[in-house]
Amino acid sequence: MKKHIALLIIASIVLSLASFVAAEEVTLTMGSWRNEDAEPVQQMLDKYKEISGVSIRFEPTRNTEYNANLRLQLEGGTGPDLFYSRSYTVGRKLYEDGYAMDVTDIPGVMENFDDTARHAWTADDGKVFAVPFAAVNHVVYYDKDVFAKYDLEVPTTFEELLKVCETLKENGETPFANGLAENWDILECVFCGMIPNYIGGFENRELYESGERKLNDEYFLRALSDFEKLTKYFPEGFQSVANADGPMLLGLGRAVMFIDGSWRSGAWDVDFPDFNWGAFAIPAPEGNAQAICHHSDMAITGNNATKHPEEVKGFLEWLASPEGAQIVTDCLPKGFFPMISSDVKLADEKTAGLKALSDDAIRDSRFMWNTLFELYTPLVDNLNGIANGTITVEKAADALTKLQEEIVAK
Repeated sequence: MKKHIALLIIASIVLSLASFVAAEEVTLTMGSWRNEDAEPVQQMLDKYKEISGVSIRFEPTRNTEYNANLRLQLEGGTGPDLFYSRSYTVGRKLYEDGYAMDVTDIPGVMENFDDTARHAWTADDGKVFAVPFAAVNHVVYYDKDVFAKYDLEVPTTFEELLKVCETLKENGETPFANGLAENWDILECVFCGMIPNYIGGFENRELYESGERKLNDEYFLRALSDFEKLTKYFPEGFQSVANADGPMLLGLGRAVMFIDGSWRSGAWDVDFPDFNWGAFAIPAPEGNAQAICHHSDMAITGNNATKHPEEVKGFLEWLASPEGAQIVTDCLPKGFFPMISSDVKLADEKTAGLKALSDDAIRDSRFMWNTLFELYTPLVDNLNGIANGTITVEKAADALTKLQEEIVAK
């Protein structure tokens, strides 16, 4: 009898060890559009392996190719086990088509993220389809030494910003390093960065999405008008200035300010270690509350067709925990902020300062990202027309309103 019991115990131990080894040998794959983050993300995944025994291989693709490539992979049954989820429309469509997991019941998702954090990854049926991972702020980078040279203060209203621009221009400086060559940044970084200061937070954005507010109303017209004023301070030949040129112009002292995102911040110390930079929120016009484009940028979800659903859910649970979020934050590139509600510490002082710009401001994501994404190209075209003086603000607003009405009517 004792011998029989001993054999059962040994068998149990062997089975347990076999199970552990099997779990340890699981290797998941993770898709992403952030190929420039391969090293820090792999650091994060290696730390997770130390905790769980599960390996995750980071397999990013180019940002501009990610959406199409991921869908092809998912449709063909070769999609990664885990993948970065775009916020709003693009990510929601993958959930609706059955590819992205419902993560609502994963521990931590509902408890550790507030409604605002989950909003960008919540489907029409109320289900959450990805674990929020990182947000970014749209900001104005500036040369602190040049500001000091002309005794300039950080502007707190849009009118003050224009005065700063005028002072710089009068002294032979190029106020802004932004241009039109790539188009996406003039919309996503500049204009989307401005919009919340004119229309308010997501509650008001939803009024445009429903058609209750029109894109030729006084609020949106003023945003377009102030955008036009700002372009007067772009570099000579701004039509040929690409997004990558902006940091070069600023870092080499050929411009004084550059509207971009917090995601850029880590590059300054690498590319221009002696550049004394600061950042401020794009200021609201006088009389309006300060707002900021605090964009819900990244989340991670699971592939419904994964062969390792428990390991995938285990990683997502870890990602949604305060402990996991702190490790993730420690590994994230500078300028990306955790979205979890727990008290996560940001080790980098400048990243903490960039995040603080949104702490007390009205926050919203990029204007078109939810249900008005079809306005993306028309907005780019009309912003180009306004900057080049080939279309008036009023005509641009009317054209956009007509398209808005068509989208809402669908």
